[in-house]
Amino acid sequence: MMLARGCREMFALSQDDMEWAWLGRRGYMGMWRQLRQRAHDVASDTGSEVVWFCEHEPVYTTGRRGVDNRLRRLHAPFVRTDRGGETTFHGPGQLLLYPVLHLRARGLGVKAYVHMLEESCIVLLAGFGIDAGRRCGMPGVWTPRGKIAALGIRVARGVAYHGLALNIHVERAWFEAINPCGLGQGVDRMTDWGVSPGMSDLSALWMGHFYRLLGQAG
Repeated sequence: MMLARGCREMFALSQDDMEWAWLGRRGYMGMWRQLRQRAHDVASDTGSEVVWFCEHEPVYTTGRRGVDNRLRRLHAPFVRTDRGGETTFHGPGQLLLYPVLHLRARGLGVKAYVHMLEESCIVLLAGFGIDAGRRCGMPGVWTPRGKIAALGIRVARGVAYHGLALNIHVERAWFEAINPCGLGQGVDRMTDWGVSPGMSDLSALWMGHFYRLLGQAG
C-alpha cells in the first residue's frame, strides 16, 4: 500500500503481522518524538510494534552519556538523545532502521537483539557483494574500509527503540567534523563498493531480513 502525505512519499506495508513503513525524509527531532511515543504506547499496551525506515535532514547526535566528539565547528544541529552510543552524523544518503519492539514480551535479551540488528544489516550488505561484519567490542557494522552502519538503541520498560544508520551515498565530508563514535576509525558507504540502491527498495529488502531473523530469535 502506498500513501501520500504532503509532498512526501510513504510506503506502509505489512510483513505478515509486523507493521513497517518507509517514511521518506524526516527531521530528527520529530522522528525522535514519534519513536518515544510509540515506545510508550507499546509498553502501555496501547500501540503495536512497528519498524520504521527513514532518511534524516542533516544532524549530529550523541547518546545519553552526552559524549561530545566534535573536532571542529559543525554545520548542522547537535542533539543529545536518549539512545546509547557516542557522536555520529545522520543525513541525506543514509538509511535509518528504527524498530520499536517489546523485547521483554518477546523474551529477547538486549545482547541478542543488538546481535540480530547487526546481522540483518550484514546479510543485507552481503546481497550486494559487500564484505561486512562485526568488530569485537565495537557496536555497529564494519567493512575492511571502516564503519558502514552505526548502532544505538534505548530500552525502557522492556521496549527497544532507535536502531541502525546505514551509509549509502551520504557525503563523507559531514563525518570529517567529528570522531565518529569516538573510535578514530574510517567511514565506509555502499557507493564505495559500486552500488547505490534506492531508499524505498532497500528498506523492503532490509525489512525482509530483519523479520526473518526476528522470527528465528523469538
